[in-house]
Amino acid sequence: MAAAARSTGAAEITRRLASICGPSFARFAGAADEVAGRAARWVAVPGGPEATAEVLRLAARHDLTVVPRGAGTKIDWGAAPARVDIMLDTGRLAGIGHQPVGSPVVEIGAGTPLRAVQAVLERTGRRLPLDPPSPGATLGGVLAADEAGPLRHRHGTACEQLVGLRWLDADGELVGAGVGPAELSAGAAPVGLDVGRLLCGSQGGLGVLVSATVRAQAVPASRIWVIRPVWTPLEVHDLIRAVLAARLDPAAIELDLPATGTRPARPMDPARAAARAAHPSMAGRRETPARGGAGTLAVLLEGGPADVAERVDRLVALFDGEASVDNAAPPWWRSYPFGPGDTALRIEVPITDLHAAVYALRDAAGAPVPVRGSAGLGVLHAALPGTLPGGRVASILAAVRGVLLARRGRCVVVAAPPTVRREIDVWGEAAVIPRLRAAKDHLDPHRRLAPGRLPGGL
Repeated sequence: MAAAARSTGAAEITRRLASICGPSFARFAGAADEVAGRAARWVAVPGGPEATAEVLRLAARHDLTVVPRGAGTKIDWGAAPARVDIMLDTGRLAGIGHQPVGSPVVEIGAGTPLRAVQAVLERTGRRLPLDPPSPGATLGGVLAADEAGPLRHRHGTACEQLVGLRWLDADGELVGAGVGPAELSAGAAPVGLDVGRLLCGSQGGLGVLVSATVRAQAVPASRIWVIRPVWTPLEVHDLIRAVLAARLDPAAIELDLPATGTRPARPMDPARAAARAAHPSMAGRRETPARGGAGTLAVLLEGGPADVAERVDRLVALFDGEASVDNAAPPWWRSYPFGPGDTALRIEVPITDLHAAVYALRDAAGAPVPVRGSAGLGVLHAALPGTLPGGRVASILAAVRGVLLARRGRCVVVAAPPTVRREIDVWGEAAVIPRLRAAKDHLDPHRRLAPGRLPGGL
């Protein structure tokens, strides 16, 4: 704890947090209140932007660090902060702003779970084209981790869909960028979002997100998955090139390559078969069973029923009939290949070199490694066993990064056991460090917001 806080006293800091947030919303941290293995001292749950600003001003007066937390689904992602004095829970910065019926955008509180937003929008036939894999994730958490799901292929990440953003800087000053629903409806163009977008992926190291304005769209009338077994990374490379060249306008292209074994095709259960038969795009279509393969490539097509049906026919022909067609996603869709305790990696590389990245990972690990993600964009996640010692993980990372460096790619560690994290470089080479350092110096010069969470130890 900082010297200023020690002189004030822990009990007095707790009392002041309680006076800002309310007696039920400020406390000493418990055993579960940690960030990537770093324990917090206090937990504060402010009830709105002004109360959040007061917490930040209190922290500034007593030289305390602050790390924001949403639903906690990704609290262990990234580098461990150097210190966590106050864990600032954004759960009460929630809600959906009032909007005209059919508004093309929606303003959402940072602490709002995305599934709650989707449920509200669904009542009016709309959605956010966002589908991050983390269950229960808040919008603020998705932005802070720059998390994206399969729909990023067509619509981009949540950060790329921003038209407005509000956040608090380290001194508790409210900052706004871009435009809100009213201004956009009046024809104004979003401006000033360059700095705001730097907060995406910053893990709370540049500001505390208050709300974001993102685009909404009509729910597609038809959604069909075309699923093909695949055997090798090189085969995946050739198939993706063919899909993209065919101009089928896929909403997502996802890959699942398990570590071991082949999976025989399993028969479709009766309820799912009935749902398929009832779907407009499936009328009269004969199911083509997919034979078992080492992995699966799944392409999602969205749009009007007739248009989607025509594109499905073209894609099945492109796959030489070795595909199944379904109106439900495969079980692995929108999920990560890693679990609690694993060392989780994210690989980003031009799609022309995606197969080289997967082969490099296999060679470095000495065996196939489970890989899954947006193959159509060259963004994949992989899992290494949590039992691998830190030194072994470090050698794997060095080998993979060496291959990716020549291909304009990168490999970062999303999460790892604390013993592994201490022995590895989470980020690798990060070309954005000079820009991030300038942003940190401007927005948080005293290093009070999640210090050490950004690349380069910022």
